[in-house]
Amino acid sequence: MDKMLRAAELGLCDHCLGRHFASMGHGLSNAERGMAIRVVWTMLTGRDYRPVGPEECPVCRGLFSKIEKYAEMAIEALSKYEFETFLVGSRIPEELEEADRRVAEELGTEPEPLKRELNREVGKIVSARTGKEVDFEDPDIKVIIDARFDFVELQVKPLFLYGRYRKLVRGISQTKWPVPALGGRSKYGTSVEELVAGPVMEAAGGTEHLFHGMGREDVDARMLGNGRPFVLEIRNPVKRSLDLEALREEINRRAGGMIEVLELRPATRRDVERVKSLRPPKSYEVGVRIEGGVGREELEDALRRLVGVIEQRTPTRVLHRRADLVRRRRVYEAELVDLKGEEAVIRVKCEAGTYVKELMHGDGGRTRPSLAELLGKKVEVKYLDVVWVHDEEVE
Repeated sequence: MDKMLRAAELGLCDHCLGRHFASMGHGLSNAERGMAIRVVWTMLTGRDYRPVGPEECPVCRGLFSKIEKYAEMAIEALSKYEFETFLVGSRIPEELEEADRRVAEELGTEPEPLKRELNREVGKIVSARTGKEVDFEDPDIKVIIDARFDFVELQVKPLFLYGRYRKLVRGISQTKWPVPALGGRSKYGTSVEELVAGPVMEAAGGTEHLFHGMGREDVDARMLGNGRPFVLEIRNPVKRSLDLEALREEINRRAGGMIEVLELRPATRRDVERVKSLRPPKSYEVGVRIEGGVGREELEDALRRLVGVIEQRTPTRVLHRRADLVRRRRVYEAELVDLKGEEAVIRVKCEAGTYVKELMHGDGGRTRPSLAELLGKKVEVKYLDVVWVHDEEVE
């Protein structure tokens, strides 16, 4: 009681007076608690009751008189966005927090922070007027009140969509490869990323996008079979509830047979982490030319001996961008699909990170064993397709 009476003599507003005794009187707001303390102080001292507004408060210095203003600013900023949940945060001038610390030391109290009071009171108004709920864990939008400069900013949670794509043509990259000399246009004309993201960006009204693939195939390789998993991240989406099946169909229609999205569903940041961290085995179909030709039995025998652990020194074709290291990789399966003269079609299943072209031609001895080494013949890779991503094996 003594602390409350002393606090009432410091000229604090109801919000700040109540904050310093926030653990007392459950079911009351800090402003109601502060007013109650002031009434008790008036009755015990016999002095006239005189309310103290935030503008007169030596601690908040008018901060809590702006609650309505900040709520209106927040509602206006939020009005263009589709959202279900939000959370209010704030940045407070340091001098106000320092003044609050001095009062707490003088009284021996542990006040509820200025920020928490402001966030809660603004949040109550925003929730009541928009019908949206406060979410402390993972809100769609964070409203940040900057009380230092009197403005409100929004931090909009990205929209994440999980899918699988098939790349049906050669000559396009997975992600955009901008070239300054081409005015920022992609080196390969377009990319899987651009073909997928374009319709989604239009529908969601985002400001930028990121494409997270579970690995990537070479530009000159196709991605067939069950498709490669990906997560598309849309930054600052205006709209969140999208007709994903209609969107998937629109992506495929616009792609004109270059790619095909097999599925599209809502995702989270955890899906991004999963897609980027998993390294599943993959199956490939490789078309090769074996100089001078080879018999079926000899080729099948070489493929059987190719199964197991191989050592690959960084291929010469990527030495300009990767360290020159020796990597051990496992080949799980290698089988002959077709053989006509010097031309063969081979299917292999390999550990993630295996350089499959080099597994065939040997890269001048940098990959051992290779099909070329086992046959003792020059092997030329004519084409390469990824035919299955075995992510079900590493869940």
